[in-house]
Amino acid sequence: MDKKQTVNADKVFLFEQMPIPKAVRKLAIPTILSSLVMVLYNLADTYFVGLLNLSKETAAVTLAAPLLLAFNAVNNLFGVGSSSMMSRALGQKDIETVRKSSATGFYYALLSGILFSAVYTLLQNPCLTLLGADNETAAVTAEYLKWTVSFGAAPAILNVVLAYLVRAEGASLHASLGTMSGCLLNIILDPIFILPWGFHMGAAGAGLATFISNCVACLYFFGLLCAKRRTTYVCIKPQMAKPDRRVLLGICAVGIPASIQNLLNVTGMTILNNMTASFGEDAVAAMGISHKISMVPMQIAFGLSQGIMPLISYTFASKNYGRMKKSFWYTARISLIFMAVVTACLCFASGTVVGMFMKEAAVVDYGTQFLRGFALGMPFLCMDFLAVGVFQACGMGMKSFVFAILRKIVLEIPALYILNALSPLYGIAYAQCAAEMILSAVAVVVLMRFFRGTQKAQD
Repeated sequence: MDKKQTVNADKVFLFEQMPIPKAVRKLAIPTILSSLVMVLYNLADTYFVGLLNLSKETAAVTLAAPLLLAFNAVNNLFGVGSSSMMSRALGQKDIETVRKSSATGFYYALLSGILFSAVYTLLQNPCLTLLGADNETAAVTAEYLKWTVSFGAAPAILNVVLAYLVRAEGASLHASLGTMSGCLLNIILDPIFILPWGFHMGAAGAGLATFISNCVACLYFFGLLCAKRRTTYVCIKPQMAKPDRRVLLGICAVGIPASIQNLLNVTGMTILNNMTASFGEDAVAAMGISHKISMVPMQIAFGLSQGIMPLISYTFASKNYGRMKKSFWYTARISLIFMAVVTACLCFASGTVVGMFMKEAAVVDYGTQFLRGFALGMPFLCMDFLAVGVFQACGMGMKSFVFAILRKIVLEIPALYILNALSPLYGIAYAQCAAEMILSAVAVVVLMRFFRGTQKAQD
């Protein structure tokens, strides 16, 4: 049977004919909103746990963060990898590959989530030690991770992967509604499970709220795929997930480097938390609060880069390089201007913002300095996000892998040790900024060469 089929006219118009600013807005705004809501629900955990004014509870949520971030290794392997493969196949009008890629991504993600839960549960004690938990924080951290990892890894991973699959065919709004439904429910449930007037479960309550909300988000996506089964190209039929060497290689070419990038992020965060832990619970709590605040603008930039990926993938695969290049530079201008404004605001009002989450003076003092360090790196970070997004969208996994190695192994992790030695504790908050300044310059050079190459190919 001929793999080339007619693509839905609405999708053709979106990817090929819609004015670039409108197409970018249509794809990116829902993704940004879902990223924002996702960060807000992470902040909600920190905020409501912080209302207890118990440093060990807030520290537990912070210490658990690297393990939850490790979910993104699976999300990127089968979410980013499959969605890139789907969008490129869509650009080539290869609908069979679109369906095979989505089914493969779904079932491999489900299996990975189950394995993740099993491995953590069997190795709980060494995992807690590796995360930096001590006698004061180990029990609380374990309770939080019981719900978010032992029970919750599979729904947490499927929720994100399904959003990637739905977004790959241009249905960015539906992808974001699914993600946001779970996040908003999490925000509602947090105070009920965490605070004394509710179930008074503390950090464990935050974990239970996260588990329930991820399950609800998965149900939304299953309902969506059932309702749109006649028009969607996303397929989760088991028979379509049979091993196909070409599809698996296409997914892994993008997904494995993206996955390694997130594992390196986990490594960097674990080193950061362990360095901070030696300065006490207040420092750990402050680092967690500051990091989560900085994640709000970072996720906007990340959402923008991920939102335009289907457009970049489609135009690259259909060899519409001019539209691809214009889409990228339009997005880059928006992202850079926004991040510059946010950096200025956070540097000016860092103490006030940190104080909204915890009133303890020592935590606010630490957090003020930490947040300024994180904020200064944001404009440079957005260029890194955009560059890696282009490489992933175009199937150039090796380039995104090289950037991941440069970012963490070559630049950021050594900067953590060097800056901590020069300025104990406070210096580590500036490691990301130092790394991103160099990496963003490299990103611009590599992207300019890539775009010149595509222009020559088109000429």
